[in-house]
Amino acid sequence: MSDVRENRLDAALLGVVIIGRNEGERLRGCIESVLRSDGPVVYVDSGSTDDSVAMARGYGCETVDLDISIPFTAARARNSGFQALMLRQPTLRYVQFVDGDCEVVAGWLDSAFSFLESHPDFAVVFGRRRERHPERSVYNLLCDIDWDKPLGEIKACGGDALMRVAALSEVHGYRADLIAGEEPELCIRLRAAGWRIWRLDLDMTLHDAAMVRFGQWWMRSVRSGYASAEGAYLHGAAPEQHKVRESRSNWWWGLVLPSGVLLGIGILGPLVLMLLAIYPAQVCRLALKGQRTSRENWWAALFLMLGKFPEVQGQLKFLFNRIKGKQSRLIEYK
Repeated sequence: MSDVRENRLDAALLGVVIIGRNEGERLRGCIESVLRSDGPVVYVDSGSTDDSVAMARGYGCETVDLDISIPFTAARARNSGFQALMLRQPTLRYVQFVDGDCEVVAGWLDSAFSFLESHPDFAVVFGRRRERHPERSVYNLLCDIDWDKPLGEIKACGGDALMRVAALSEVHGYRADLIAGEEPELCIRLRAAGWRIWRLDLDMTLHDAAMVRFGQWWMRSVRSGYASAEGAYLHGAAPEQHKVRESRSNWWWGLVLPSGVLLGIGILGPLVLMLLAIYPAQVCRLALKGQRTSRENWWAALFLMLGKFPEVQGQLKFLFNRIKGKQSRLIEYK
């Protein structure tokens, strides 16, 4: 499918929703990057203690302060921003969602608008989210690798995406109680309603993960495991089988295999520890089949395997919450 560009951006048809919390100067860059479109901008704040709200108002953005008595989720913030945007300008056709730690690349909104104008059966279009400083830490680099999704028609988008208002309204927006994985869950419902999703071969946003500590990466991986568990719980049945494979992988590598080895030591002796060699062997296999640079392939493979342990922690957290009938609060890594 070709990238159609002849439709020019109409500011009366496209609005922007930014969500954030204590993003500081990153929020300033985000707001300035979307003001180029001249369309309405809504900023949704999730309990910031800095001057984020005042900053957004200073740029002329409508602001929404989420009720702090209800647990924060990005899904809830996006829904609130979307509702405020539509009340302000109900004739909008498209909404660009963007996280407050991202900057929208010049030209993206024009290209994304043109695509949806020319392809009425698509609900979502998104592009390449790049990490702003992948050189500052291996954890930032891992984010940049993670953002690199396949091109063309795809099953799910990320947090930054241009969406068709009619499609989003049809499926009643994001599922507000999800603490992570809300975008794939939304896309499952959009596709079930007959809509399609496309990824353009264009830079869309610059993201600033600002991850420099192992603990930050660990908590981000816990959140990923939680999202996989909840995704499989909601949509794991055929034909979707959403996150079923990822969840099984987490359980096998992160809990079943190491637990089996530890139990085996008491029965068969320390030679059972040799079974743990399967971990470095798997790292080698994954690195050698990688499609990026050798350095990136090895880092990605190493942390993919290491990540099974915090991810199964997230799986267990979801399981315990289900048993207790308790809703988890946002798992933050910043």
